Amino acid sequence: MPNLTYPGPETIQHYTLTNGATLLVYENFASDSIALNGLVRAGALLDPPDQDGLALFCANLLLNGTQQRSFGEIYEALESVGASLEFSSGLHATEFSAHALAEDFPLIVELLAESLRMPTFPAQQVELVRGQILTDLQIRANDTRHVASVAFRELLYPNHPYGRASEGRMKTIAAITQADIQAYHARAFGPQGMIIVLAGAVRGAEAATRLQNVLGDWQNPQQTPLPEVPDMARPETTYRAHIALSDKSQTDLILGLPGPRRAAPDYLDAKLMNTILGVFGMMGRIGENMREKRGLAYYAYSHLQGSLGPSPWLASAGVAPEDVAEATEAILQEIARIQEELVPAAELADSQSYITGSMPVGLETNSGLASVLTDIALYDLGLDYLQRYPDLIWQVTPERVQAAAQKYLSTTQIAIASAGP
Repeated sequence: MPNLTYPGPETIQHYTLTNGATLLVYENFASDSIALNGLVRAGALLDPPDQDGLALFCANLLLNGTQQRSFGEIYEALESVGASLEFSSGLHATEFSAHALAEDFPLIVELLAESLRMPTFPAQQVELVRGQILTDLQIRANDTRHVASVAFRELLYPNHPYGRASEGRMKTIAAITQADIQAYHARAFGPQGMIIVLAGAVRGAEAATRLQNVLGDWQNPQQTPLPEVPDMARPETTYRAHIALSDKSQTDLILGLPGPRRAAPDYLDAKLMNTILGVFGMMGRIGENMREKRGLAYYAYSHLQGSLGPSPWLASAGVAPEDVAEATEAILQEIARIQEELVPAAELADSQSYITGSMPVGLETNSGLASVLTDIALYDLGLDYLQRYPDLIWQVTPERVQAAAQKYLSTTQIAIASAGP
């Protein structure tokens, strides 16, 4: 039975702007603030093959000047009222988030609309942001965890969109021009598939009217739909890559395979499996084996993040260089164990309690709730999803966990990447 203590169809208001954009509003007058989240379907999947990082470059410039306001005027407007507005870019979308007092909601939606619809990408700001991205890439190139992550992605996703460097490369970022950014914005940004979520002290009808006024007439007949992301077969055997960074004292290790899409019927089974393996308690079974029993790892955990495509399941650890082989074996042992042995009912219940028990914490703030509702809209989970979620988690059985482990994991068909001495 749905848990009506959580937001659901009774309290989440749904609107559709005249251009098709989706708006969800959750009224919360417990504090005089608002959080605004959402996305447009302009992501790195639309980067040309020789322009990795173009979507990121564009997103980083959206607040650096519009047809109405200069860079300085935008930030003066935000700082004068203690508000924030940020953009970030991923594979499938450019996301936005804002926080402000409720009385400043009109300013936030005006700045959001200007930045999405009419950024000017001033030449001086392009060069400033270019320098920031290049500096960040230089720092990451000397970070073992980041280098291992890049190597893992390239190893696991050859000739697949998920194998590309959405953060850009030194060569591609250096070559991208102002005209390239303008052209990307012109073809990628538009209201098709746009999601806006508001949580806070604003009436739904008022929010819908204001957003309709500033975004409802936004049209872009040239907006390019994001391509469908193909499935990715698991490696045929064990693929390995090591990137040598001779001045480092630690090796970062990543093992993994393509995981389930968020829309997969057994996604929550895989989520419980991952929680048991590398999340609950001291980073699950992997953390207990590697840190508590063997004393191998500085950190050790596993991760699963469902997406519109086959995002990876992965296990990651930071170890001394001489312990890489033993650490790898320890992770593979835990994969084999969860595939071969049913998880004890008490252990599964602990993870179910952890997931359902931590759920209210993520919904306590306007920003947390707005983020969750954005995902609900993106993955079309239904406005009653939060109410159904605890029951869905408690319905997962040891047999379903084992089936997910057998389906999505392997000890012999896996990508293993590391970076360090």
